[in-house]
Amino acid sequence: MKASSKIIGVVAGAAAVAGTAGILMAQGTVGPKDIAFPTGYESWQRYQIVDRHDTKQYRELYTKPEVVKAVRDGKPVPNGTVLAMAIFAAQVDANGNPTRDANGRFQKGNPIGVTVMEKRAGWGSSVPAEWRNGDWQYASFMADGKPNEKANAGIKACFECHLPHAQQDFVISLAGLSGTATGAATKPTGPGTVAIAEFLFGPEKITVKQGQMITWTNVDESPHQVTIQGATTLRTPVVLKGQTTALQFNDVGSYGYICGLHPGMKGQIEVVK
Repeated sequence: MKASSKIIGVVAGAAAVAGTAGILMAQGTVGPKDIAFPTGYESWQRYQIVDRHDTKQYRELYTKPEVVKAVRDGKPVPNGTVLAMAIFAAQVDANGNPTRDANGRFQKGNPIGVTVMEKRAGWGSSVPAEWRNGDWQYASFMADGKPNEKANAGIKACFECHLPHAQQDFVISLAGLSGTATGAATKPTGPGTVAIAEFLFGPEKITVKQGQMITWTNVDESPHQVTIQGATTLRTPVVLKGQTTALQFNDVGSYGYICGLHPGMKGQIEVVK
């Protein structure tokens, strides 16, 4: 059924922080081959920790202290910036569920790899305009520092993941970098409300009256995007931690939806008279 809906609004909270066919950069253009493994990144400033509930991963984000200072002084992310994300498997219990520390965070397990985004003047000219991320380029490395050739062959996926974040220089973790990340966000309750938490929509299925508003509040550190599926795809703006977005459905029917950034997240809306 075709959705007759409109986006009612997005209430700003805080800016936040990262299987497409691969595109190999042509010889002579800038790409993953031009990004070196950031040896010694562990001694840089760790500016954010992220738990990825969908992949059971623990992630640490690093950059050089002068980059953090520049951004926290209100300046743009400078050319020459390297952002490194160290990815680890989360420790799990006998049932395969991530174990947590005293603060409720995942506990770090074995290293998986390191992904890097680097910004240099003019680097964006090597990327097709429709998925260009300013002057950023991306590369993926194995835990031992060797290039992850499979991931780098599909590097277009990195550009597409960061593309919705153009207003924050394509840096998903900009809130952590700038020191403006919000603290704990509260799950909403009540009719017509959905919490986005731990990479799940809760409740997964919601029933509302025709013309009633549905609101989604993101309490995850990761951004999300409500994407209604059907004959015509309807997407809300990207919703960062602490932000709320709302939709109103004017036609009776059943509507499936996913997160546009994490398609494994699914929900269902039933609109009744």
